[in-house]
Amino acid sequence: MSQTESQDIETATTSLQTTSVAPDNKTRRYDRQLRLWASSGQAALESSKILVISGSGTSASVLKNLVLPGIGHFTIMDPHKVTEADIGSNFFLETESVGKSKAEEEVKLLKELNDGVEGVANTSDLATILKNDPAYLTSFTLLIAHNLHPELLEQLSSLLRSDPFHPPLIVVRSAGFLAEFFIQFHEHSIIDSHSETPPSLRIDKPFPALLDHALSLDLSKLDPTDHGHIPYIVILVKAAHEWKASHDGRVPKTTEERKEFKKYLQSLRVKADEENFEEAEAQAYRVWAVTNVPSEISSLFNDPILANLTPTSPPFFHLLAALKTYTEKEPHTLPLSATLPDIKSDTTNYIHLQNMYKGRAEEEKEEFTKILLANPVQPQTPIDKSLIDEFVRNSHGLKVLRGEKWGAVDQDSVRLKEAAQSYPSHTAIHLAFSAMAALELKGSQVDHNTPAEDLKSEAAKIFGLFEDLEEEVDNAIAELLRAPDADLPTTAAFLGGLVAQEAIKIITKQYVPVKGYCVIDLISSTTSVIGA
Repeated sequence: MSQTESQDIETATTSLQTTSVAPDNKTRRYDRQLRLWASSGQAALESSKILVISGSGTSASVLKNLVLPGIGHFTIMDPHKVTEADIGSNFFLETESVGKSKAEEEVKLLKELNDGVEGVANTSDLATILKNDPAYLTSFTLLIAHNLHPELLEQLSSLLRSDPFHPPLIVVRSAGFLAEFFIQFHEHSIIDSHSETPPSLRIDKPFPALLDHALSLDLSKLDPTDHGHIPYIVILVKAAHEWKASHDGRVPKTTEERKEFKKYLQSLRVKADEENFEEAEAQAYRVWAVTNVPSEISSLFNDPILANLTPTSPPFFHLLAALKTYTEKEPHTLPLSATLPDIKSDTTNYIHLQNMYKGRAEEEKEEFTKILLANPVQPQTPIDKSLIDEFVRNSHGLKVLRGEKWGAVDQDSVRLKEAAQSYPSHTAIHLAFSAMAALELKGSQVDHNTPAEDLKSEAAKIFGLFEDLEEEVDNAIAELLRAPDADLPTTAAFLGGLVAQEAIKIITKQYVPVKGYCVIDLISSTTSVIGA
């Protein structure tokens, strides 16, 4: 196989798991991240278009962390020229850059990080674009704005909020060692949230092949070595079946019955140190824990979009409607996952068990697909098979998030006061940033000569009486006024990693993004999320 950059991501990911195909350049370059968000996430990154408004050091740091993992395209919008001050705070500008376009100079150096990423400089003014060509702004996958003037930020936020199909916006504000960011989005559906809750092994509701296999084993006739390699899943399925046969079809319910069941498991041992039977005892609760649809998933079935499904509804909700119908049928569970945990077993038994789960998972996926295709309301564009596979595989970790407009939290003093109780210093930092924006909206230029009382007065209009928060507000305002427009490299580097991480979550629709204001205090080296 040729070692080319053009090998598709699906093949690249597969090659990680085989010994017969050597990984190509792309696979080697993206090896670690493919293990994090797999081929579907990488494909989403490579098809994304990011607009970053501002050529600041923070913006460049964010882009660095998006260019390296391979976003498809980025545009930097900034009409300004590079100054000598910019050189000291932005690693993606050179001494020779002074007097040249800031956007063009940053793009040139950022593109050197990854020749597979397309970068463009836009030297237009945002106000002009908002007035004359707003469709340009809505053509991107995601927008990121750093330290944008509040009047322009309000216009941009309102534009992107005006249509549910418009892209999300990440708003970043920083000053010296203080910073915060907020993600504005309409609706964010997540297929692979990388839930820490593992999918069910369905031990209490074994599928036919698993039950037949368990019942076919005569544990008393196995030699000690083979006996010690039977997976605990098989042991529990067999023991549960035998228990129910002598207890009117019931699983252990009372504490005494459960103790008795574990003693029965102990009696099946042929040696005292059989680790597979120790696992079976530790996992015995799976016998009486009823496998059903998790409440966080069943609650999604009440989403109003399902009641009004149309051909233009997002594919996620067509899949969710099919899942709802699927779970209404026996055995009233989510589709089986082919993923098995690490268990005490030998290779032969493990692979045999794995193949049974894979075979059953494939059968249930086919049944799910039939339900999806039988729905009288079909999506405008047929859903790709790979998306169906991903949805079924991760159906235990689905999430739907509904966002709100930038600034909405500041209109809810109750939420702010609740945040202040848990995170007083971080809430105060947010109020300081919001107070500065309020002054700028009135035409004032906030600098180190601005009276602290002016900012404190604006903060009080947002929050109300400070009561126990006054000291924290004073400290936050003092730090902000010390360096209201300082774009420090250390803060930029830290922000760059955090914001890029959230951007990747939004683009790939994997993992759960921050909801609310993520406030960063690098004086105390702490972060908190408020107003979620």
